[in-house]
Amino acid sequence: MAAANTASGQIKLYPIGGKILVKPDEVESTTPSGLVISASTKGEKPQRGTVIALGTGKLDSKGEVIPFHVAIGDSVVFEKYGPKELEQDGDTYLILEEDDILAVVK
Repeated sequence: MAAANTASGQIKLYPIGGKILVKPDEVESTTPSGLVISASTKGEKPQRGTVIALGTGKLDSKGEVIPFHVAIGDSVVFEKYGPKELEQDGDTYLILEEDDILAVVK
C-alpha cells in the first residue's frame, strides 16, 4: 500500500482514495470588552483548516486518478457538517471529500 502524501511524518492518519485530512483552525471571537471566547465554548464547529494529507486520489470512469485541486499546507474553508471528526494523540482532525471544500484561502 502506497503511503499518502503528508505534511509531517508524525501523523498516523492516512486518508485513502479521494479523502483529505485537515487540521481545523481554532476559532476564537472577542467580546466588545476584549474577552476571547473559543469556539468550543460557544459550541460552534470550525469551518476553516489546513490540509495535512491527501489520499491516493479519486478515480474517474476510465479508472484514471483525478488530481486534487488542493495541496498540503493549503488553508481551506469547508462545509460545516461535511467532515468526519477524528482524534489522534489528543489532536482533532477532519476527514473530508474535496467536494466539501468551498475555497482555498490565499
